[in-house]
Amino acid sequence: MGGVLAGFVPIWVLTAVGFVAARTDVLGDRAESVLGRFAFSLAMPAVLFTTLLDGSPADLANRGVLAFVIGTVVVGALGFAVQWRVFRRSPPDRVLGAMAGSYANAGNLGIPVAVGVLGDSSFVVAVLLFQPVVVMPLVLAALEVGSGRRGSVARTLALLPVRNPLILGSLLGVACALLDVRLPDLVLEPVAALGAAAVPTALVALGLSLGAARPPRPGGRAELGAVVALKLLLHPLVVFLACLALDVTGPLRLAAVVCAALPTAQNVYVLARRYRPDPGLQRDAVLVSTAVSMVTLSVVVLLLR
Repeated sequence: MGGVLAGFVPIWVLTAVGFVAARTDVLGDRAESVLGRFAFSLAMPAVLFTTLLDGSPADLANRGVLAFVIGTVVVGALGFAVQWRVFRRSPPDRVLGAMAGSYANAGNLGIPVAVGVLGDSSFVVAVLLFQPVVVMPLVLAALEVGSGRRGSVARTLALLPVRNPLILGSLLGVACALLDVRLPDLVLEPVAALGAAAVPTALVALGLSLGAARPPRPGGRAELGAVVALKLLLHPLVVFLACLALDVTGPLRLAAVVCAALPTAQNVYVLARRYRPDPGLQRDAVLVSTAVSMVTLSVVVLLLR
């Protein structure tokens, strides 16, 4: 248990530092935006690039990743059905609600958890490739069709790898590994130094976002509760059951279930802002699931270890 707590303590502390900084306005109004963009655009791509550079791309295709994919598809489909049948939402809202219940924050929180708790970020890399490269295009296509804006979907999907630095950093790392490119230390050391800033910067930015966030809407609590339960409870449970069915054990099972237990990604809210006039559900899902996941992630790791 001590090892688990030791892995989570830096996550809690750095997030708390960001939260206090937001409440006391130490870093100014734009700190969250600047730190978040730095982590997303520069530091995290450096981590993913160096991780894939030293590994084998074949390691990303394993039964643990398959279990995560199965869990994401099952929970996403269930979330779509709940939005449709229970809450009677429109087609775009069904898609966004399903995404909020199954799209994990593998970047801002997943990388710190992988580095601090799992000790290996390779599984998170697989999730970071699967979600933006496979899930995001499907969601975008469904939203474009449902919103009657079919003309821009092809262009949006074509530019996705270029506009998403995490995908770009991952693809460059995979390309160098496949081609057996050996970069000199003169190049690798600055990239590694940049990557070392990813975890603390992302966690402080996460704390800033929690400290500056508005409280959830008073209405729609049942819908919000359903989405958060899908993400934090059902998603890891389904992935765990898929691991049992596929005979996935040990650290690989732990990594798969922990990644499924990550909160709703901020990308869901960003996407909702583009397509819906009131993305309150997605904003609240990101806020509440992120706060609650500080507890549920710890419980998941304790139970599986």
